[in-house]
Amino acid sequence: MSSVLNISAYRFVALSDCGRLRESIHTRASSLGLRGTVLLAEEGINLFLAGGTQAVRDFMQWLRADERFADLMPKESFSATVPFRRLKVKIKREIIRMNHPTIRPQLGRAPAVDAPTLARWLDAGHDDEGRPVVTLDTRNAFEVDHGTFDGAIDWRLAKFSDFCAALQTHRDALAGKTVVSFCTGGIRCEKAALYLREAGLDHVYQLDGGILKYFELVGERHYRGGCFVFDEREVLAPDLQPLRT
Repeated sequence: MSSVLNISAYRFVALSDCGRLRESIHTRASSLGLRGTVLLAEEGINLFLAGGTQAVRDFMQWLRADERFADLMPKESFSATVPFRRLKVKIKREIIRMNHPTIRPQLGRAPAVDAPTLARWLDAGHDDEGRPVVTLDTRNAFEVDHGTFDGAIDWRLAKFSDFCAALQTHRDALAGKTVVSFCTGGIRCEKAALYLREAGLDHVYQLDGGILKYFELVGERHYRGGCFVFDEREVLAPDLQPLRT
C-alpha cells in the first residue's frame, strides 16, 4: 500500500533570512516526522520531502502561511516507504547551481507552457502559430538515459552549470523554432529558459512543473522511459510509481 506522500516544490523568491528559515523549517518538519532535503538560498527555496499524508499537508499549510511561499504548489506522488534516510535543511549559494549571476528568476519568470498544451503541440508537430516545436532536455546525461521526450535535444550535460557553454555551441540549431526547455520538476528549465532568452532566442518556454507535472496531467504520451529522481525510488514511471526494471 502506498501510504507515504512525496512532494517536490520550488519557488524563486528573494530570501534575506535563510538562517532563521533553516531553523524554523527544520524544527517544523522534524516535529512532523518528515524526511528529505530542503535547500535555501537568497534566490529561493527547493524542497523534496516525504512522510505521512497528513503530516506533509500540515507542513505545507504551515509553510504557505509565509506570504513568500503562499503560491507554492508541490508535485505529489505516493510510495510504500519513505525514500529518504534523514532530514536535511541546507543553505546554498543557489538552489540550483548555474554560475550565471545575471539569471535571476526571482525577479521574473520566463514564459511557461503547461503539460496539456505541450502534448497538443507535439501531437501537431508545431505550436499554435505553426512554428516547429523542439523540446530541450536540461538535465544531466545520466538522467536523460533513464527516459526523455521523443526526439528531445540532449546536449549530454555532465552538470547543469555546463548548460550556458553548451548553448553557445548549439544555438544556431534552435533558431526559428519554438523551444520548450524541460527538467524533472521545473527548477532547471526555468533558469535555462531565461538564459535562452538572454542569448537572443525569441520563442522559448519552460515546461511548467517539469516532467513530474507532465506525468501527472498527461501520462506517457510523447515520452519514453521514466524520470530519474534524487531519492531511493531512483526512477518513476509515467504513473508516478517506481519504475521496475
